[in-house]
Amino acid sequence: PRYETCMKAVEKARTEGVDVLLAVGGGAVIDGTKFIAAASRYTHGDPGEILQTRGAHVTDGVPLGTVLTLPATGSEMNMFAVISREQTQEKLAFPHPAVFPRFSILDPRVTYTLPRKYVRNGIVDAFVHVMEQYATVDSKAPLQDRQAEAITKTLIAEAQAILAEPPDYDARATFMWCTTQALNGWINCGVVQDWSTHMIGHELTAFFGVDHAESLAVVLPGVWTHQFEKKKAKLAQLARRIWHETQGDEDTQARAAIERTEAFFHAVGMPTRLSDYGIDRDGIQRVVQRFADRDTRLGEHQDIGPAEIERIVTLRL
Repeated sequence: PRYETCMKAVEKARTEGVDVLLAVGGGAVIDGTKFIAAASRYTHGDPGEILQTRGAHVTDGVPLGTVLTLPATGSEMNMFAVISREQTQEKLAFPHPAVFPRFSILDPRVTYTLPRKYVRNGIVDAFVHVMEQYATVDSKAPLQDRQAEAITKTLIAEAQAILAEPPDYDARATFMWCTTQALNGWINCGVVQDWSTHMIGHELTAFFGVDHAESLAVVLPGVWTHQFEKKKAKLAQLARRIWHETQGDEDTQARAAIERTEAFFHAVGMPTRLSDYGIDRDGIQRVVQRFADRDTRLGEHQDIGPAEIERIVTLRL
């Protein structure tokens, strides 16, 4: 959602004294509503500060509920929101308990009219959400690992049924529940998380208008390949438990996990290369410069800086 559009709603909410908000839509609509909820009661400064400070000074929010129509982001059951600023070509996130939805209605039937592309995006978005919390280090959290694997295996097993036409109620119900559980906080309790794929992907969206899930499918294999030595234990576990790749040593299994994951993205119709979106080396430099300007370090080890980001994204040309 665009900051500029949300601010028009903030002005309306303040003028009318709105005391409850209802988001009817997908992640963008819900995230926008979360920002409106926080900004409407942010009276001690410019609401743009909410994004610049990751919600550090938010103290309250208008209560909100959601009616989910596009499963993907899990925003219906978490306290996170991501907003785009068109003027600066930035995509910025903020979390705050005040914008956690009071209720969310998930009716699979409202997904029946979704274009196939958006269903595909939802599957990939949920898959990568899980992987950002799973494919890191051994956090000594076997239950959370198994919960993450359950969501992943379900998405893989049900993907074609979820995409099928005419839509199947049970498959779409499973789809909704998977996307919600992928980012509602249950699988990340006590777990070391990554999120570098998302941070890099946000810049592809901000600069080039690539759909969020599309950006994730491009970047994730690059992150895994570049960070292979530090991630290979969990990648090998992923290969064994999800893809049933039991032959060879840890390196062989870990590489198989990367290959099988990218093949899954292709199987649901998702491109995985920058060239699929017309992004070249000049485009990569724009992304890298953004991280250099912010002096940003990403990843579970905070070891991915601008130089590493350049190598990661170049792998995906």
